[in-house]
Amino acid sequence: MSAIATATAARRSRVRLLIVTMLFLVTTVNYADRATLSIAGSALSKELHLDPIVMGYVFSAFGWSYVIAQVPGGWLLDRFGSKWVYAVSILIWSAFTAMQGLVGFLAAGTAVIVLFALRLMVGFAEAPSFPANARIVAAWFPGNERGTASAFFNSGQYFATVIFAPLMGWIAHEYGWRHVFYVMGALGIVMGIAWIKTIHDPKDHPGINEAEFDYIKDGGALVDMDAAKDTKASNSGPQWSHIRQLLGNRMMLGVYIGQYCINTLTYFFLTWFPVYLVKERGLTILQAGFVATLPALCGFIGGVLGGVISDTILRRTGSLTMARKIPIVGGMLLSMVIIACNYVDGQALVVGFMALAFFGKGIGALGWAVVSDTSPKEAGGVSGGLFNMFGNLSSITTPIVIGYILAGTGSFNGALVFVGANALVAAIAYLFIVGEIKRVQLKAA
Repeated sequence: MSAIATATAARRSRVRLLIVTMLFLVTTVNYADRATLSIAGSALSKELHLDPIVMGYVFSAFGWSYVIAQVPGGWLLDRFGSKWVYAVSILIWSAFTAMQGLVGFLAAGTAVIVLFALRLMVGFAEAPSFPANARIVAAWFPGNERGTASAFFNSGQYFATVIFAPLMGWIAHEYGWRHVFYVMGALGIVMGIAWIKTIHDPKDHPGINEAEFDYIKDGGALVDMDAAKDTKASNSGPQWSHIRQLLGNRMMLGVYIGQYCINTLTYFFLTWFPVYLVKERGLTILQAGFVATLPALCGFIGGVLGGVISDTILRRTGSLTMARKIPIVGGMLLSMVIIACNYVDGQALVVGFMALAFFGKGIGALGWAVVSDTSPKEAGGVSGGLFNMFGNLSSITTPIVIGYILAGTGSFNGALVFVGANALVAAIAYLFIVGEIKRVQLKAA
């Protein structure tokens, strides 16, 4: 029997690996586009004479619209499917990214308003991205591979810094900060075209064979999530009662709190971290771009490792709850070492503690695996949208709170304590609020 199983596995196609690779690449570009302002921020703020509080609000602009659009974006995914909603999303956010380079030709006051508006539009356009990632993983991957797949695409947020922070730093240094936006916007448009050519549902993909389809279906993949529906079902879409039930579920509320706190670390890294390196640690923009790659690389390694650890625990214990909670809680506790940066002077030690903190954050960043595990089939997009809405409230609060801390104290010390405290709260949420991790069963309205 084992020989037959081995032979069957050998004949199985591996299209799902192509799918998750595409998710990883799009997520990498997604986060690189979010980080453009942080790389260009020092030069931009100097040229436009912006103080830390104003920069904090500009950094937060993306988050306001991104949060507001999460549930509508999830509804669009459930209504129209992942492929085309995501494709339009990529093309629109890339166009608005490129347009941000034009604000340098405006007067300072007008430039701030236009830049804030463009960042708002990027946030609106990117809103469906991560709920779509979770839906696609749920459709393409069996349960025992879902943690690794989710961790892999989510690790694109760190890989974005590894690849693009040095590139954007070099572009800003050699050609000026405006060209950072032009280059990244153009790259996103290319990625959107590649997405359209590559992504299909499991039932429709020309490269999948019967062995792989049966394998992922039997393993719990929701292969018919975006299959053609009858007109009545398609027009109805997810219901408001689904949202009420998800918000009333203690497990999901604990997951939402945890994701908010985990994303506080993410948005410190995406917004203020390069500024911290330049203003607090005395690096140039070019140096900051390269130095930021080490914590990001450690976050990437931790992200992939966290998924592998989680799926290994699941296979050995059969407990989804243990498999997801152990890496999340352990990773969050490790990431609290970010506070140690306040007590060292050498740049090498600072970068080392940052790298260790983001390695821990990467291990613990399994929230999207939990969403794929727990979202009801009939409302996967809305479930992911709610999760991302709560999680990305930190994209608003983190840059603003840190901006006020800097304005009030003139130092990043309090900011790093704030970030570390959020990591502790995330661990507490998963330990004491979430409870058993299982798929939510919705009741009929």
